[in-house]
Amino acid sequence: MNEIYKTLAKGYEKLAAGYRALAEDQKDENVTIAAPIEPKKKEISIEEVRAVLAAKTQAGKRREVKELLLKYDSGKLSGVKPENYAALIADAEVL
Repeated sequence: MNEIYKTLAKGYEKLAAGYRALAEDQKDENVTIAAPIEPKKKEISIEEVRAVLAAKTQAGKRREVKELLLKYDSGKLSGVKPENYAALIADAEVL
């Protein structure tokens, strides 16, 4: 068992030495790290929202769907802002 630990320690020493060498080589260079690129969020269409709400209405959740629409506007899907579509669908799926 001790041999395994010794082998692991030697491997880590070599790895550390390699990283030190890389750090020394790059001291004079300006290294820039690119910011991670966020994936584009798929825009949700009003038709998709309408389909989800229609399914919930047909499942007997008409009153709850109406309350959700009131939460996001005056009770009509056409009055809901497109930026709220995702939240509206998320709330509807909980019903």
